Amino acid sequence: MNTNDTYSKRLIDSLHGTLIVSCQAYPGEPMRHPETMAQVAQSVVIGGAAAIRCQGLADISAIKGQVKVPVIGIWKEGDNGVYITPTLRHARACIMAGADIVALDATDRPRPDGLTLQQTARQLKSEGAILMADCGCIEDSDAAVDAGFDIISTTLAGYTDSRAKTEGPDYELLAQMLERHPHVPVICEGRIHTPSDAAKAIEMGAWAAVVGTAITHPMTITSWFADAVRS
Repeated sequence: MNTNDTYSKRLIDSLHGTLIVSCQAYPGEPMRHPETMAQVAQSVVIGGAAAIRCQGLADISAIKGQVKVPVIGIWKEGDNGVYITPTLRHARACIMAGADIVALDATDRPRPDGLTLQQTARQLKSEGAILMADCGCIEDSDAAVDAGFDIISTTLAGYTDSRAKTEGPDYELLAQMLERHPHVPVICEGRIHTPSDAAKAIEMGAWAAVVGTAITHPMTITSWFADAVRS
């Protein structure tokens, strides 16, 4: 095992059984500022987050400079088709900005640069990247493992035509991925809205649970309470 493999294993092992918090704000929102996201990241680390997932080069750089936990970086471009770290160029930029792990859309949809998922992953792995596959179905996870991804996740379950969107986490897909790929870390992400949701994912065998909206998106959290009060 070379030095890079040892580093990768140690970093991924540090996430086992932990909470990862996604710190993102959407275009036009008051909190969409790198310094604000870095402050949110610092706060959730104090609260127990073992890693941060964040979006955009400025946010990745700002957060990496303020926290000591691993940073999972993505770069969203557009809002249709493959838009989560859609190309080799986007992934490389995330790494240059400071991401310890890069997450990419791992669906079978066409990628903007014309490369296949396997071509993209193999090139990034040859450059020493640690890769997380955002999957939408079991077939996506199969392809990601074949392509050499280090981590697979349920991030895109319900956001492609492959599976219906569940009200909460897609535990069925999580179970399928855990059974199909017992030797690959499987992260549960998507619609984890309560501590019990996260705990269930870990109890099922998820390597880690990613929570975003329910912790770091006050507009949505407030709307839940406001709707409940009105009703």
